[in-house]
Amino acid sequence: MDRRGVCWFLPLAFLLATAVALPGTARAQVNLSFHGIHMDPSGQDAKDFSRAAYGGGLHASFPVPQLGNLLAGGVGIELVNMLSETHEFRDAQTGLRVEQQTNQEYFRLYLGPEIGPHGDGFFRPHVGVHAALVNCGISTDVVVPDDNNRENEIRQNLRSENRTAFGYDLSAGADLNFGKWFVEGGTRFAKSFNVPQQLGGGAVSIHPSYLQIYVGLGVNLHHWKV
Repeated sequence: MDRRGVCWFLPLAFLLATAVALPGTARAQVNLSFHGIHMDPSGQDAKDFSRAAYGGGLHASFPVPQLGNLLAGGVGIELVNMLSETHEFRDAQTGLRVEQQTNQEYFRLYLGPEIGPHGDGFFRPHVGVHAALVNCGISTDVVVPDDNNRENEIRQNLRSENRTAFGYDLSAGADLNFGKWFVEGGTRFAKSFNVPQQLGGGAVSIHPSYLQIYVGLGVNLHHWKV
């Protein structure tokens, strides 16, 4: 598993272990959901170096019963593929085809309070603000493809970089609760600070922001026997 895979797997394992494996946690009210995410650049810093992208995430909320389940702690992870491009180069004399493949990923781990009804009601709107740890990764490979057998392609990694930055987000959404499970949707404004421009050498830092729209399917773990 490469570094990007580790960045995705470790927080995912932590969330699942916290929400599912601990009996005490499972008996308390915990809402766990899986999201599909559409993300658009917002502001010039983001628009210059990224475009509309898609990804997914996992989110858990931990309501506080003593406050009438109107306040919850929220934690989540998300991974968005911001750029996946292939440029083809062909030798005029031999016809040899060479591809330059570039992949850029945006990983975010966030944590913060969320306000709204988190009990057993049918309609549960909520707003939240989260602090975030953001990892931006970019990898560029040169590939000599084999059209007959992709396993025989020749691949060389030109550059692979990962940079970590801090950020925050503001979110607003709602879910429809059906007892053991729920469906939800919402929007989120996510801001990052001091992200290297394209991760290139000598590049200046930028402060990109993104507008996300997400939809998800979740489970209310306290309704399931553990």
